[in-house]
Amino acid sequence: MVLERINKPNDIKDIDKEEYDILAQEIREFLIEKISASGGHLASNLGVVELTMALHLAFELPEDKIIWDVGHQSYTHKILTGRKNEFNRLRKYGGMSGFPKRRESEYDCFDTGHSSTSISAGLGIISGNALNGDDSYVVSVIGDGALTGGMAYEALNNVSALHRNFIIVLNDNDMSISKNVGGMSKYLTNLRAGSAYIELKNGVVDQLNKIPKIGDKLVTKIRKTKSSIKQLVIPGMLFEDMGITYLGPVDGHDINGMVRVFNEAKNIDHGVIIHVLTHKGKGYKYAEKYPDKFHGIAPFNPETGKVLDRPEKPSYTDVFSKAFMKLAEKDEKVVAICAAMPDGTGLKKFSEQHPDRFFDVGIAEEHAVTFAAGLASTGFKPYVAIYSSFLQRAYDQILHDVCIQDLPVKFMVDRAGLVGGDGETHQGIFDLSYLSNIPNMNIIAPKNKYELADAVRFAADFSHPIAIRYPRGEAYDGLKEYRAPIEYGRSEIIYREKDIALIAAGTMVKKAVEVRKCLKEQGYSVTLVNARFVKPIDEKCLETLSETHYLFVTMEENVVSGGFGETVLRYVNTMNKNIKVINIAIPNLYVEHGSIDILERESGIDSASIVNKIKDNVQHQK
Repeated sequence: MVLERINKPNDIKDIDKEEYDILAQEIREFLIEKISASGGHLASNLGVVELTMALHLAFELPEDKIIWDVGHQSYTHKILTGRKNEFNRLRKYGGMSGFPKRRESEYDCFDTGHSSTSISAGLGIISGNALNGDDSYVVSVIGDGALTGGMAYEALNNVSALHRNFIIVLNDNDMSISKNVGGMSKYLTNLRAGSAYIELKNGVVDQLNKIPKIGDKLVTKIRKTKSSIKQLVIPGMLFEDMGITYLGPVDGHDINGMVRVFNEAKNIDHGVIIHVLTHKGKGYKYAEKYPDKFHGIAPFNPETGKVLDRPEKPSYTDVFSKAFMKLAEKDEKVVAICAAMPDGTGLKKFSEQHPDRFFDVGIAEEHAVTFAAGLASTGFKPYVAIYSSFLQRAYDQILHDVCIQDLPVKFMVDRAGLVGGDGETHQGIFDLSYLSNIPNMNIIAPKNKYELADAVRFAADFSHPIAIRYPRGEAYDGLKEYRAPIEYGRSEIIYREKDIALIAAGTMVKKAVEVRKCLKEQGYSVTLVNARFVKPIDEKCLETLSETHYLFVTMEENVVSGGFGETVLRYVNTMNKNIKVINIAIPNLYVEHGSIDILERESGIDSASIVNKIKDNVQHQK
């Protein structure tokens, strides 16, 4: 096997050209085998095997730098930089990350996880290199979906003024996580479909090459001029007009062809975009047919493509989708907005049944929020469904465009809390903090699937900004009998006793049930409160509890700083009563990748850790 000879960085340079295709096939087989066992990002990685190989052949790593936008497509890069044997621990706690990590390898020059950042980062590295007198090459690899993000254009605007070589590889597979949308997608489609240009270019080159002695020199000279052959057919192209040389489209599965273009691009003394066409999921029929399904996938059977151990119960996203569909059928003012993820956010069915009321803005969370504010100002009821870790990209728009105007935008904050294998860049553990400190914002954290459905309906006629946060994964269906109607700013007391009050938000209510059971078995008297509203907190409930309890235990799946618990603690301190408050929350740290069980235990928010912490405090008080 050729892959057996890839054991350390730059081993690929010792592989014969005749073996490139064999190596590409073996890498694909390796990825399918490993990701089917661990889960991870498959389709995107299968699509860039040859592209990654060509980059490693054309450039000298680690002196030259490759920045992977988002970074979920860096698996082949990791194989080629000596990490092949670490794939058995991919996305596992203490194992290899599914994204580039500087602390993991010097060949990962920049940590990525969110979209549209690579050009800015690359431009910064180039500027630093210039100041250091370093003339090594910098390559930013960005997907066509990431070009729907405004940050990419802010960076391109600065690249246009650059007087040093900077190579931007536009990996165009006609997909992001879901189907691309918007003008840039149409623009690239037109370039993709420009067969007349490609045929003319190839025809001219072929004819010139037939001219004895001078033909090949003419071709080389034309390629090196800014006014290249493509401008005969596609004048005034977007990138060229910005002062960035455009090369392509290039076959992203032709290794030798890409190496030639990369070497050609090295000679350009300013920014250059190489437009590479790849096929997402290439080499695995199920990923080719369903690239969105295999973008990020749980462990699966490679023979059938079916996910193993598919949960029978609906996820919180499924619950939101169903409740939202019912609401939308009754209220024509209800509209939905997402940022390139209709499937992931549960809006796919809504988009099919109500296409005129559905808006996918692409990977542009900032635009999504201000767009929603505009819709709300005209009397509509916009529901903005975005993952917690992506919504933080739109913080200023939430504050400035929604909350200052007190507009009734409804934020469906999916993947809130710990998400597992995607690690630091995707853990949704900051939203309670960054949303709670914004005036006019209101936050509900439903305890189970029934309360989530109720919250979706409650938000419809709520006339102020409101966020409803819920986690990834299977929806909790316990405590069905406790379904008090949602009243603004009011908590729900599930079990009323005395002494110790567990005041839990959202997903932590389920854990509070486990904690209470354990404490009860050991003779403690315990009240359980479903906070329900994280903002505003239920001050009246706290005052009532203070009459019969000496210990408040707040529980949340959010960092402790600025979270629900600190808000409760601050209020209790104003009550001038002898009440101890324990804040159970995630430490103010970035949480790495791993299973949820391990991450909870390491963060100290698992049931056993909480019970021990409560007992320690009770003993000290006595």
